[in-house]
Amino acid sequence: MTTILFNKPFNVLSQFTDKGTEGSPRQTLSDYIDLPGVYAAGRLDRDSEGLLVLTDDGKLQARIANPRHKLPKTYWVQVEGIPDEAALQALQDGVALKDGMTRPAKARRMEEPTSLWLRDPPVRFRKSVPDCWIELTIREGRNRQVRRMTAAVGHPTLRLIRYAVGAWTLDGLASGKWRHA
Repeated sequence: MTTILFNKPFNVLSQFTDKGTEGSPRQTLSDYIDLPGVYAAGRLDRDSEGLLVLTDDGKLQARIANPRHKLPKTYWVQVEGIPDEAALQALQDGVALKDGMTRPAKARRMEEPTSLWLRDPPVRFRKSVPDCWIELTIREGRNRQVRRMTAAVGHPTLRLIRYAVGAWTLDGLASGKWRHA
């Protein structure tokens, strides 16, 4: 059984081939990983960064990707504005989205991560609008869920990094690099 952890950079697809639009090809996992037989366990949007678990074990892949297993996924989220206690409590209680209520989550403000790499392109900076980092742990995985949750409480996401999947973390793993789990 092979399982690897990959720190997916911004603007990279969570798949090995690009079946998208014609024109300039988009970066995929194959630009970084040359290991046959492994596939992403779950997805991470192209405009999100961070931990992606890849494996050749179908049962492990299902356990990670399927929301019924409730495997926690922790995100570091740079948001516009400074969330107050009510906004954080709303994230913790569950947020009403168009596709229903989210499950309760863990949410807290945090300092900007010290081990953070530069993003290319950088996040837009506005002098008149402060930003803040929060740590958000969810146990489901709807399409663009974290972005929709932060927007629903009035704090749009500027940068989204998945820090952990279950017990696996990004610790010591540079952007664009991978290692065996």
